[in-house]
Amino acid sequence: MPKYLISFEKGAMDHIAEEDFPEVGKAAHAVCQEAMDAGVFVFAGGLMYDNGDVEHAVVDTDGTITDGPYPESKELIGGVMIVNVPTRAEALEWAAKTAAACRCAQDVRKFMYDPEQDD
Repeated sequence: MPKYLISFEKGAMDHIAEEDFPEVGKAAHAVCQEAMDAGVFVFAGGLMYDNGDVEHAVVDTDGTITDGPYPESKELIGGVMIVNVPTRAEALEWAAKTAAACRCAQDVRKFMYDPEQDD
């Protein structure tokens, strides 16, 4: 069964007032629980950004480590949820629930099929 990545960009939730974050977190956890109950949940989580600094590194094929994203990179992922559903339409339904809970738009992408891990 295909897996889909549902994600949002860092900063997508900047418009949410500080006092509303507990309610948003509760709503996001409820969507994750609903996905678990439906048997489609694989993983979810927010990515850590320390005091506005991105704890991000790029490791090149030769092992060279560069702290931070590539300079031309403008977008960083703020959070993700992975669901295992049979159709894109179902992935979009979970993305809509996640968007409502997190109060921000969600990006939906299908993982490539891997015959050694999928089915």
